[in-house]
Amino acid sequence: MQVVRLYTGNDGESHFEELDLGYEEVENAHRTAMKSVTGLQFRKDPPGSFLDFHKAPRCQYVITLEGQGVIGVWDGTRRIFNPGDVMLADDLTGRGHTTGVYGDVPRVSIAIPLAD
Repeated sequence: MQVVRLYTGNDGESHFEELDLGYEEVENAHRTAMKSVTGLQFRKDPPGSFLDFHKAPRCQYVITLEGQGVIGVWDGTRRIFNPGDVMLADDLTGRGHTTGVYGDVPRVSIAIPLAD
């Protein structure tokens, strides 16, 4: 599984990159290092929802549970996030990104803020 990181580059603009989760083998399974979090929040956005350029409110994982979300950055690049897709929203400065619902069904997501 890949995680897409949305981050602010040296140019002050948001960019995407693929993250390797760094699994370690433990007792016939693989897991990542434990992360400290501050809570979680579910969100449901109706079809047609759109938020113009904004920064991530905090460093957080956003996991799409139902529907599809579309995230756009300054250069016109857009990525569609389907159920099960994970994004690390880490563009805390600069112009930020756009967020919308892709398709004609609501998008349900969960945000999991990381502790500092």
